[in-house]
Amino acid sequence: MQTENEQPLAAASRAVRMDSFGGPEVLDVREVLEPQAGPGQVRVRVTAAGLNPMDWFMTADADTAARFGLTPPVGFGTDYAGAVDQVGDGVSGFALGDRVFGGALSRAVADHVVVAPSGETAANETHHTPDGVDDRTAATLTIAGRTASAALDAVNPGPDDTVLIGGAGGGVGVFAVQLARISGARVIGTGSAASADYLRGLGAEPVTYGDGLAERVRALAPDGVTAAIDLHGTDTVHIARELGVPDSRICTIAAQVDGVVAANGANAAPGALEEIADLVVAGRLRVPVAATFPIEQIRAAVELQAGRHVKGKVVIDL
Repeated sequence: MQTENEQPLAAASRAVRMDSFGGPEVLDVREVLEPQAGPGQVRVRVTAAGLNPMDWFMTADADTAARFGLTPPVGFGTDYAGAVDQVGDGVSGFALGDRVFGGALSRAVADHVVVAPSGETAANETHHTPDGVDDRTAATLTIAGRTASAALDAVNPGPDDTVLIGGAGGGVGVFAVQLARISGARVIGTGSAASADYLRGLGAEPVTYGDGLAERVRALAPDGVTAAIDLHGTDTVHIARELGVPDSRICTIAAQVDGVVAANGANAAPGALEEIADLVVAGRLRVPVAATFPIEQIRAAVELQAGRHVKGKVVIDL
């Protein structure tokens, strides 16, 4: 029987790899040697990997990839969930068989990932998965949950606020809308006409994006909007300014705008992911999984996710 410090002989393991940067067409499922946990590390047998826009954004071209420290050949995906199947020397708090979730930058879509339990960013971290959170759901939490939490902290909504969230139906929007509602704020979420019922289900009042958005928001909120989060680009920033929202209460996640806070998952407060997981357990936050794919269909999964019209999260099953 394997003990925590035994190092098994390396065997074949599946992983998504790319030899050059580009779109879904460069993604391949390969057989690789199983990674081994070193000192201070654990190895996780991955059962589910959640996809995020940043996965394909940061591997689309060499210049962008370089900003994240990526050079080919490289893996794909960051969010994962599974169980610890190897524990390195010096690790405490994690044991064989523990259910975990976390982030492994551009290497999560694989049978195994090696991470440092002491890691503090989505690039290299693991957390215990609470009872009551299934692996598919756990695999969606890290990037989107961290990002939404950081964005909410930036605008600090409360019961007296009406928050405009642009791109509310996307992967981060799922969390941002519900976290804002949990804070007591009223939420107006932009999306397509087809997403209206979906947004209502999350707790937002839907409004169709595009020309005339400011007028439609004014009709919904004649007393005004007090905060705004742009989850797509800069359109919501400009509308918020037109509606009189001060820059100090506007946040972006996918663009830089002078005077406006840009939040990302690295800005999330310590314990943010554990709090989100606890909200899931309590039934106060739900994560719609729009589609699941086996690893062999990674290209189709990324094409769907990159289309930016998915209502909820896309997950790879392993």
